[in-house]
Amino acid sequence: MDIVVKGRKTEVPERFRKHVAEKLKLDKIQKLDGKVISLDVEVSKEHNPRQSDRADRVEITLRSRGPVIRAEAAAADPYAALDLAASKLEARMRKQHDKRHTRRGNGRIPASDVAITVPNAARINGHGDIAPQRTAETVPTTRMGPLEVQGEGPLVVREKTHAAAPMTLDQALYEMELVGHDFYLFVDSDTNRPSVVYRRHGYDYGVIHLQPEAFVGEAAGGAGGALGG
Repeated sequence: MDIVVKGRKTEVPERFRKHVAEKLKLDKIQKLDGKVISLDVEVSKEHNPRQSDRADRVEITLRSRGPVIRAEAAAADPYAALDLAASKLEARMRKQHDKRHTRRGNGRIPASDVAITVPNAARINGHGDIAPQRTAETVPTTRMGPLEVQGEGPLVVREKTHAAAPMTLDQALYEMELVGHDFYLFVDSDTNRPSVVYRRHGYDYGVIHLQPEAFVGEAAGGAGGALGG
């Protein structure tokens, strides 16, 4: 894997290219992600004198078989911007590395703790048989907005409302990659519809648009379907 350094409306001196190679250690990067495909560094310059403290911007994009990881920073010179962007990239890579490591079985519950950790787990009696579970005489019912929940049920732990400026599909894809998520909710500037762009298998993407209309005599279906279709 090589590091590709390019400038956008600016020249990239050879000294800076060498500094990039020294700063972004390939062996360290491949230790955090052994499936890296490419690493691109783009340098751009803001010529507005009022933004001299943020005149140089460096954007690092790492592509692998997993999500694209992107980090960018701006500073008074490209070397400082590179240092900031490289630190952000390493932090995001470590987060992704730890996430993969956890999914592979780290933090499993010991068998001895299952009964006190997992609700309604089956219990074994002294003869090695499954002990009958007690059934609750009454199941409490709680109303959560439009939902009526019996017992502990599905619990809505977080609800957020975001202001959304309309954007193009390309911009939504860019924003999704920037935050490292597998989907991104946005308002399509071409249709003014609520839409979701999402990652499919490999490097493919999908997009779902919602068409507001009255449902007559039939249950709503499409909006609640799986994203991977």
